[in-house]
Amino acid sequence: MLESVNVTKKFLNKVAVDNVSMTLEPGHIYALLGPNGSGKTTWMKMVAGLIKPTSGVILYKGAPVSIESRKEIAYMSTEPYFYDWMTVLDVGKYYQDFFGDFDFNKYARLIDLMELSMDLKLKNLSSGMMAKLKVAATMGRNSKIYMLDEPLNGIDLLARDQVMKAVLTETSPDNILIISSHLVEELESVVDRAIFIKEAKLQGIYDLELMRSGSGVSIADKYREVYAR
Repeated sequence: MLESVNVTKKFLNKVAVDNVSMTLEPGHIYALLGPNGSGKTTWMKMVAGLIKPTSGVILYKGAPVSIESRKEIAYMSTEPYFYDWMTVLDVGKYYQDFFGDFDFNKYARLIDLMELSMDLKLKNLSSGMMAKLKVAATMGRNSKIYMLDEPLNGIDLLARDQVMKAVLTETSPDNILIISSHLVEELESVVDRAIFIKEAKLQGIYDLELMRSGSGVSIADKYREVYAR
């Protein structure tokens, strides 16, 4: 279980995350939604232990996130974090050295599913190929929590399908999967819960099946309702 308890993060005079409290449970795929600057990336970085809250606490298995919890939390950032001289094989070896839960066989299976090859040099990869590589490296870990920040950015429809197929292939009822994306309609058939953040504040968490069956509202409809106010 992952808990965000009254979490606030400030950068100088800017409030990036404002008193966000929520509980995320294994067995669910969450869409983390909101416009640029709403606080999505900042919140994920706090969960990953890369930055600390100004106030409040993020708990994993009942304890504050720490170096130990990072061993079970896989985070894919939007920023590039590989070296140009690397090959796809080098990325796998790099992750294997860095993360104790990295499964090279799993990584190789994902690379094949993404229609990439181990000898490709990163400096020659298109943006879509790089996006698929980042997902394969992140999902190549045997983690309990996976967080993918804008995994569908800058890639075409077929590449998006490959990415989402790979992600769904490697998730299990023991995992928490959080996907941040602006492509709301692309997530409709993938996620089962949606977290809406607006201007650093949590607007709500919705069970999409209940939302659809109860009121016939889609994730895109709800997005328009929340952010058009």
